[in-house]
Amino acid sequence: MDLTGARWRKSTKSGGNGGDCVEVADNLPGVVGVRDSKDPLGPTLAFGPAAWRAFIGSTRRR
Repeated sequence: MDLTGARWRKSTKSGGNGGDCVEVADNLPGVVGVRDSKDPLGPTLAFGPAAWRAFIGSTRRR
């Protein structure tokens, strides 16, 4: 998956201390990227938009 041009952002729920966070890039058509903020050059997960919405929806209900 080509994530060139991805604009990564941290959750607004993340603390400002640079701790354990994930970053999300949702600015590319047809894909949502997720990575570990401590290892930005490491592995990246890629989700389709529908799968990402389902994941976010299930976490918000908890």
